[in-house]
Amino acid sequence: MTFQRMMIALVVLLAAGLAGSFYMNWKMLGQIRTVKAFVEGAVFADAVAACEKAPSTTPFKWNGGKQLSVIGLNSVRPDKYTVIASYTLVADSVYCDYDPIKKKADIGSNFLEREQF
Repeated sequence: MTFQRMMIALVVLLAAGLAGSFYMNWKMLGQIRTVKAFVEGAVFADAVAACEKAPSTTPFKWNGGKQLSVIGLNSVRPDKYTVIASYTLVADSVYCDYDPIKKKADIGSNFLEREQF
């Protein structure tokens, strides 16, 4: 009888721990989405300005474009210590990757192939 009570208590504690873990994960993901939306909103104007000024044979026209899309903030971690951030905009099938750290825009590039240093 004591063994059964201990097992029931253990299962109840395990269920409570899992429920608490899922709740904390849900709350943290909500906060991360909020921070990501704030950062994307803060970077958007700089990204548009840099993409329109970037030298390229294919012009990037955000203002006056017909098909506009914001892919958003992406990041790649090519090694243990480096994180490459990119904010991607698409205007009339022309892709522009904006690096918010270096404040540099690349038109028609792939942010996975961008120089790391």
